[in-house]
Parts: sequence; structure tokens; C-alpha cells
Amino acid sequence: MSDRTMRRQVLLFFSILSTRLALGQVSYSIPEEMAIGSLVGNIAQDLGLDVKRLKSGKARIYTGDSAEYIELNRDRGALLVKDRIDREHLCGQTTPCALHFQIILEHPMELFRVTVEITDVNDNAPAFAKNMKTFEISEIAGIGATFMLERAVDPDVGVNGLQRYVLNPTDHFQIRLKKQPDGGNKVEMVLHQPLDREQQDTLSLVLTAVDGGEPQLSGSMQIHITVFDANDNPPVFTQEIYKAAVVENSPVGATLVKAIASDADKGSNSHVSYSLSGSADSFTDIFKIDPKTGDLILTGQADYEKAKHYQMFVEATDEGGLSDSSKVIVDVIDVNDNSPQINVMSKSSSLSENAPQTTVIAMISVNDPDSDSSGEVNCEINENIPFAIKSTATGFYSLVTDSDLDRERASEYNISITCCDEGVPSLSSSVTLTLHISDVNDNAPVFERSSYEAYIVENNTPGLSIFTVKATDADWNQNARVSYILEDSSVNGVPVSSYVSVSADSGVIHAVRSFDYEHIKDFRLCVKAQDGGSPPLSSNVTVKITIQDQNDNAPQVLYPVQTSSSVVAEMVPRSADVGYLVTKVVAVDVDSGQNAWLSYKLQKATDRALFEVGLQNGEIRTIRQVTDKDAVKQRLTVVVEDNGQPSRSATVNVNVAVADSFPEVLSEFTDFTHDKEYNDNLTFYLVLALAVVSFLFITCLVVIISVKIYRWRQSRILYHSSLPVIPYYPPRYSDTLGTGTLQHVYNYEVCRTTDSRKSDCKFGRAGSQNVLIMDPSCTGTMQRIQNEKNILDEPDSPVEVRIMIIFPLNLENTSLVFVFFSFFFTCTLSN
Repeated sequence: MSDRTMRRQVLLFFSILSTRLALGQVSYSIPEEMAIGSLVGNIAQDLGLDVKRLKSGKARIYTGDSAEYIELNRDRGALLVKDRIDREHLCGQTTPCALHFQIILEHPMELFRVTVEITDVNDNAPAFAKNMKTFEISEIAGIGATFMLERAVDPDVGVNGLQRYVLNPTDHFQIRLKKQPDGGNKVEMVLHQPLDREQQDTLSLVLTAVDGGEPQLSGSMQIHITVFDANDNPPVFTQEIYKAAVVENSPVGATLVKAIASDADKGSNSHVSYSLSGSADSFTDIFKIDPKTGDLILTGQADYEKAKHYQMFVEATDEGGLSDSSKVIVDVIDVNDNSPQINVMSKSSSLSENAPQTTVIAMISVNDPDSDSSGEVNCEINENIPFAIKSTATGFYSLVTDSDLDRERASEYNISITCCDEGVPSLSSSVTLTLHISDVNDNAPVFERSSYEAYIVENNTPGLSIFTVKATDADWNQNARVSYILEDSSVNGVPVSSYVSVSADSGVIHAVRSFDYEHIKDFRLCVKAQDGGSPPLSSNVTVKITIQDQNDNAPQVLYPVQTSSSVVAEMVPRSADVGYLVTKVVAVDVDSGQNAWLSYKLQKATDRALFEVGLQNGEIRTIRQVTDKDAVKQRLTVVVEDNGQPSRSATVNVNVAVADSFPEVLSEFTDFTHDKEYNDNLTFYLVLALAVVSFLFITCLVVIISVKIYRWRQSRILYHSSLPVIPYYPPRYSDTLGTGTLQHVYNYEVCRTTDSRKSDCKFGRAGSQNVLIMDPSCTGTMQRIQNEKNILDEPDSPVEVRIMIIFPLNLENTSLVFVFFSFFFTCTLSN
């Protein structure tokens, strides 16, 4: 190629016909044979894109199965020539000739269609199929005799294509071009000067084919003519153009058309032979002609996708060298023999489950080289998946989401794309895309139950596992990692964390302390399950912890009270009958259930034949008649047992005095003291008792006189007033001594006369029980003193004395026996 040609190409390049942007499509026009690296166009500017967008979107050129002649420079945003572009190789005689490709961007996906028209340059000279043509012409050939010449072929088009023929020398022959119905020219050599074999038996001519390019290019063919005598009629075809049709994939050997030529000569000069000649198309491996019959025979496979029709010339030559030619056009009929071709231009291998609808997953191109309805394609995807396929342009489809995705329902999709043409029978192709759904934290942990209840036996070891809560999260990986947290709350004002703890990983609830059923029987706590997503999701559950009782408490005896400083004695008269209630042992057990069921047993007794203990109620009763022979002092040992496993017990000692009078009791119980200690301390106790009694007597006397004076003044006021007098009767009071849960009332009535020292004391009962409290220490005081009747309200009532008999008895030092009688008189003065 000359420098002048190159300069013209550069000028053509800088005078690109048109560049437009419409509906995502850009068109350029460049000349063929541009140097590699030449600029085609600024695609970024023409598409209105930033160069940074080309980089971030990983812009690339997609050409499908075609060769890639254009490359994209993302740094410059320009399209450059990548490989040598030969318009004749790409398109042949087809005009216009263009390259079609797509530019694909990702994140988000975008598609732009680009068309680059390739304009022709005069880079091909006309050429003949053969370098030499030989004729045998009779010398008697008449003026105007025509001889067919082979046409030259110029792959260029337009003005750069073949324009004219030049024959040299022109002494006997001239060139004549005869227009054909298809627009082509038939090249004929016409005799305009008679031949004379005797003067010149051979002629050498040069046929030159010249195109119209700048500079002009040409090709030549040698014509060798041998002159002989006779044959003056050339063969003549019956038709100037023969047409035939062949169905692609037809079997080899089929006869397509019969070319017939006739020669008016006789003899050997009328024998005609047929041959194929003069075409730029490659058909020699597909067609052949029978040289004798003129039958055009199919020798290979006709493929509509490679060539839709074939053009060739059939030449008939007689033995005298005269010839004629006719054009044969063979049309290839398409059949649906090609399945749609599916090309995945871009695809995503994973997609977040919260991706919005209409998110593009993949972009594909579909091509069916068949024609008409056989080339029309419809694409579908498998059903019951949240995707849809949409046509974005002719032959281009986008796979998009058409509903919400849920990884927990389906974490992976195999999307089958099937494309079918409309031929008969229909052909199809399919491709399968695998799409993974990535997880987002859209599911909170869920506990197996709405609430839990756990049990633990009291007196547990701290750190003991009580219960396990379990929550599951439908998400995946970190979003499904569940941690357990103990919610802040309080139990009886104490933080729940001081009672239990929760393992963050396993959900195991551990006891922080040892529980005591008697202190707390149950409590509730709230456990939160939180996943590891961002932001995290959580749910709560309530766990009720119930403390189960253990038999860890022995029974406690409430009555009779056992102290180291006193002895409680129950008094039983000798006239007591069988079943006489002596006293009742009262005990409690702070445990619960069967651990608190108590039973009473008589372990030891001074006389086991005299008393018995109720198994369930603890009542001590006589089991026979009391006699004078029975000892005054009786000592019983009662065992109280609970029903636990193992059982626990408590022991109580009950002292019983069998007597009808106090002197008898006192004489018996003084045996517990020692005379020496009694003599040493008697004086001290007498002085102390006298002082106390005197002080109480004087105090009471002052109070009584004051009250009487006050009542007398009130009565005088009522007497002088006109108001009616309503007598007032105050209630009667009784002395109640409460020891534990059992109440006792002791009323000691002393009826005194003027000779009060000879009077007897009458001891009254309350609840059929009499109690003597014996205190060995000098500091023992009367526990409770109350009047049974208010003697202040009874002016003529006899003197009623309430006596608390105290027996000081030091059990640790039995040498001391001191009996002190303290009489407290409450006198009621009459009006």
C-alpha cells in the first residue's frame, strides 16, 4: 500500500461519517486497514460516561463468537484498533460493512451497543481467475464474432471496484461489455477485422482490468489465439440466466439445473462441451457440471448460514473453439438446522437476600443463524423461582429478580435458561446458572418453648447446672450465632444475677449460690437470646426456677419451753381419770410437704404405764387411773420426728407433778436443792423479795386510792346532773400466759376471812391444764399477772389474790434448794 493511500485513509478516519448516541447505541465509521492502535472514537464522551465509571464498572467489549478487531482503552475512554481490519475478508461484496459489538459495564450492569462501519479503500487490484486464456478461431470467423472472456474480480466495492477493461492490441479484436439482468457485465471479445491464418496463425493479446480507485489498480490476463479454418458458428445457450434452488443439507449427487447450448455447425464443430468458470465465490467443492450434458450437480453440503445463494457461469465451447456462456444462480433454501446459540455475557455468582426486585443477575445474548421464523427465538426459565427473563434488545436478554428472596427458604438456585426457535420442528438450547443467596440478619433467635420451668433441690452446690435454654436462628454463619444474656431483674430486692448465671455460648443456667427453700421457694428470670448480626436481633424467654425442699430442718419444740434455768411442771390431780389431758407437746418443722409431717413418741417415762403420747397431735394423756401410790414427780421424754428421708427429730422433757396440793408438790421438788446453799442464800432472797413486794404494794395502794377518789367525784357529778345514770359493768379479765403457740390461763382464787392465814388456796384451771413454773434463780420474776375480775368495780367483793408460785431451782448446783412464797394482795376498798 502506497504512502498516498495511507494518507487518504488517515483523512477518511478523521472525517468519520457520523457518530450518534441514541437508546444506548453508538455508531462510528472508519476505513479498513487502519494501523493497529489507531483511534476509533472517544466512547466515554459519546456515551456521556465518566472515565472513572469505565474503570469501576470493569468495562469490556463483548463480541460473542466473532473475532475482536476493536479494543477498549479504559484509561482514555477510547476505542482503538486492535487487529488488522480487512473489509473484503469480513463482508465480501456486501455493503455496507460494519462491526457490531457490545460494551458491558458492571455494578450496576449496563449494556451499550456499538456499530463500527468499515469503509472500503482501494487495497485490492482486479484479478483474473486464470493468467491465460486460449482460443482456437477459424479464419472464416465473421466480423462481429464474439468470444467470451473471463471476468476479472475486484473484492473492493463502489468506485474502488472494477470499472473497465482494456484490450491490447486492438488490430483484430475489441472489448464489449454486455449488461446482465443482475447488474453485472458480460465481457466479450468481438472480432472487427477478419483473420488470415496465412498471414498470422497466432495472436497474443493482453486483457487488462482497471478499477476506479486512487491510484488506479489493475490486473491482466494473456489471451492466446490460434487461427484455423472452418467452424464459423458458436454455441448458443437457450437462456442467458439459469436459476436453481437447493435445500440446505440436501444429499450429494442431486441435479440442480441443466444448461443447454446449441451449435449450428455440423460434424465435429457442433460438439459442445460445458465447464464452470469465472466467479469469486468458492463453489468448486459444492457444485460441478457434467461436460457433456450440462447438468449442474451438487457435490457438497450447501449451508444457508454460509451462503444464501451462489452465482457461477457455464461456458459452452464447440470443437472449433467458439463458445458462449450463461449465468447460473443457485438459491439455498434454509431449513431449521441450527439451535439457538446462548452466550452469557455477564453474570453474578451470588446475590444478597435483601436485594431489591428487578436486580440484574445476568446478561445473555442469543443468536440463531437460521432465517425467518426459524431464526426467531423465545427464552424462558424454569418455574417456581423468584426470577424472570426480559428482552432488552433484539437478541439480548437480562435475568432479573421479580420477587423477594429468602435465604432461609432457598440458599441456592439453579436457573435453567431455555431458548427455543420457531422453526418446524423447533430446536432449543439451554444453559444453567448457579446463584448463591448470601445471608442478611433478618431472623431473630427463637426459643424452643415460650417459657420454661426448672427445678433444683435446696442446699445445692454453687455452680451447679440447673437448666439449659435453647434458641435457634434461621440465619447463617455469624448471623445465626446465638449468645445468651441474663436480663437485669431483682428477686426480693436482690439482683437475679446473685442467684443464677447464664452461659453465653451454651445457654446453661448455673446456680450462683446455695438455695434455701425456707427462704425462697421460687423466682423468675428472663434470658435474652441475641444473634451475632449487625444490628443484632434478639428475643426473650421467661424461666421459672422452683426450689424443691430437702429435709434439712429438725422439728422445733414450741411447748413446753425447755430452758437451762427453769423446769416446767404439769400438775395432775390424783383424782384424774383415764384419758386425762396432762399437756400437749407443740412442735413445728419449717420444711414443707412430708418433710414437715410430725409424729410424737414417748421415749422414756418414770412410769410408762401411766402416760401415753398421741402419735399425730402430741397430746400427753393418762392411760389409767391415777393412784396414791404413783410418785409425785414424773419425768417424760418425748421424741418428735418428721417424715423426711432421712428423718430428723427433737427431744423434749416434760415434768409432771402428781399431787392435789402445793405443799405436797413443794416438798417433793425441794429434793432437788441442797441445804447448804439454801442456808447461804436464804437471807438475800428474803430481803430482795420483801423490798420488791413492799414497793409494789405501796404503788398499787396509791393507784387504787387515786382511782377511787376519781370515781367518787365522777359519781357526785352525775348525781347532781339531770342525766340518766347508766350503770357500767367492765369486762372480766383472765390471765393468759402464752408460751409458743399454746395459750394457758391460770387463775388462783384465794378467799380470805379475817383469819386469812388459815384460809386455803383454790387453784382454778384453764384449758384443763395446770402449770407450775419453777425458777431456781433469785432473779426470776412473775411472768404475767392479771386480774380475772376488776375488783375496783365490785365494792363488796371478797379479796382475790393472784399467786405466781416460783420455785428457784439451780439444776447445775443441786445443793441449793430455796423455796420462796410471794403473796401479792390486791384489795378492793368499798365505797
